Amino acid sequence: MRTIRAEDLVSSIADALQFVSYYHPADFVGALKDAYQKETSPPARNALLQLLVNSKLSAQAHRPICQDTGVAHVFFKLGMDVRIQVDGDGPTPSLQTLANAGVSQGYTYPGNPLRASMIRQPLGDRCNTGDNTPAIVHVEMVEGDTLEVIVVAKGGGGDVKARYAMLNPSDSVADWVVSQLPGMGAGWCPPGVLGLGIGGSPEQAMVMAKRSLFAPIDIQNLRNRNDLDEAERLRVEIFDRVNALGIGAQGLGGDTTILDVKIVQAPSHAALLPVALMPNCAATRFVSFTLDGSGPAKLVAPDAAVWEGVPQAMPSSEGRRVNLDTLSLEEVRTWKAGELLLLSGRLLTGRDAAHKRLVDMLERGETLPVDLKNRAIYYVGPVDPIEGEAVGPAGPTTSARMDKFMPALLEQTGLLVSVGKAERGPVAIEAIKKAGVAYLVAVGGAAYLVSKAIESATVLAFEDLGMEAIYEFVVRDMPVTVAIDHMGRTIHWMKSV
Repeated sequence: MRTIRAEDLVSSIADALQFVSYYHPADFVGALKDAYQKETSPPARNALLQLLVNSKLSAQAHRPICQDTGVAHVFFKLGMDVRIQVDGDGPTPSLQTLANAGVSQGYTYPGNPLRASMIRQPLGDRCNTGDNTPAIVHVEMVEGDTLEVIVVAKGGGGDVKARYAMLNPSDSVADWVVSQLPGMGAGWCPPGVLGLGIGGSPEQAMVMAKRSLFAPIDIQNLRNRNDLDEAERLRVEIFDRVNALGIGAQGLGGDTTILDVKIVQAPSHAALLPVALMPNCAATRFVSFTLDGSGPAKLVAPDAAVWEGVPQAMPSSEGRRVNLDTLSLEEVRTWKAGELLLLSGRLLTGRDAAHKRLVDMLERGETLPVDLKNRAIYYVGPVDPIEGEAVGPAGPTTSARMDKFMPALLEQTGLLVSVGKAERGPVAIEAIKKAGVAYLVAVGGAAYLVSKAIESATVLAFEDLGMEAIYEFVVRDMPVTVAIDHMGRTIHWMKSV
């Protein structure tokens, strides 16, 4: 019987969550570099470079790659000959309890605080737990005397795009997967990896799809082999067909939408073909380790050579400079879809909760706490800053969640610009076109790079909303792309779907 100290497991999980918050897996960085070198679309190429620069800076500073620092998942493979031991007297805590302790410790570390996303209950007041607990725990009992652990921080942008179908055994899995991509949009921050769970039962398929993502990228190796099995051939087919769609990085149109396709299978009923689809985003975060009783996990940072050739900053000469403090409708109407801008000046922030409050106040005829006339608003919920920072990593959130608020805000406040990520829906596009204003996108998954452009941050309203409060950022040369111009023309690939 092998004994593993509970304290070693807790500290290993905490360390792993810190580790994955700022280190991309080396194979993922390599795949991004390859995609950047091959990319022919200028907007997508710029987005890929931002992702690479952000990855390098986050690794150097030990600050989060993305402001959405994820929901913590812990996958355990517990050997039947393993015993978890606590120091002192008392009952042995469950793996769920130990995982929760590791998550709480990892997310509240003062040197690199991570944004808490978990709420206590989905219905009712949706109160945040404050330390990102509880963990999502999966336990598999296996032969042996070690404890294998995969620790994952999974962002909401990827999970929200999960898909499931019960196909007929004669149906094409590849056809179904390819048909799903247009409807998924770009809110999952491509390029990333697609995970497929095939077979089993419905709930097994979803878990397999997610678990499949946490393996090294090796799709290019398959191309050099002639002895592919059925699953490997399916991976290559889906990889080629999805990338041929032209969705591209951040949905901006381009050559690389996905970096790999992963598949996990399980036996299933003869009459069924369950298929689950799960994407992993450009902030892919996971690490594996094995505990054998000799102490906590020893996590090894990627070699700095992984980022060789990646610059320390984006080229400052690219993009039209915009002064947000003198912004006018006339200037906004000179911008063209696809144009790169560098924003400087005062930039408001606001997400779902703030938008709802603003629109509710407008409906009641109340004066808003912030004047939006001739202003720009950024959809962001930043990570708390550490010493020396104006704000923590502050990448964009998915803009479509704010679509229903756009008509009222644009018609009644004089707001000129919104900034977020991914495509907008018909309601927002029509409101933007009617008002003759613009929608800009920052790169999802490049949150630390964005934060480097923020010189100060002041809460102006709704302080009780925490990271969803309305801030005023002062930014300098914040890179964005015009996604929808005043004529309603959009750069997003979704325009052709």
